[in-house]
Amino acid sequence: MESFLNEVKVDASNLEARLEVVKELLDANHEYYSIVKDSQTGEHYLHYAYIHLNVADAGSEEQFHHLMPIDADDVIGFMFGEQPYTYPANWTRAFLRNGPSGFYVWFDPDHDANYDANEELGAQIATKLREFKQTGATNEDEVRQLLQELDKAGQ
Repeated sequence: MESFLNEVKVDASNLEARLEVVKELLDANHEYYSIVKDSQTGEHYLHYAYIHLNVADAGSEEQFHHLMPIDADDVIGFMFGEQPYTYPANWTRAFLRNGPSGFYVWFDPDHDANYDANEELGAQIATKLREFKQTGATNEDEVRQLLQELDKAGQ
């Protein structure tokens, strides 16, 4: 059977049919954590669910679910309380999250973490290019030096 890790978009009904709870970790007011296992591939996931009360819609409830793939060491660490698992602080790798159309899609939190650094790098490069253009330099050595500086900035 195909692993969910290889799918871009995962049907919610397929997930529900294949996932079984291994251990509940927390069942609080509007939050729920558990370790679940794919019955067909043996892969484990950390399941986080929360209920959002939509006050603007007469207090209707919306349920959100996240599934983060975990390895055997994580399973043991979570089961024995040796490893923190709360969302969002400990969800640092790609995970599935549900959407309104009956599918789960992959979300990579690392993308957001790198966004600010990439924005800063882009600003630095733009500044260097603007300064270079203002000097009016056109010879090969000056261009080579600029490219080397840009390479260093990107590392």
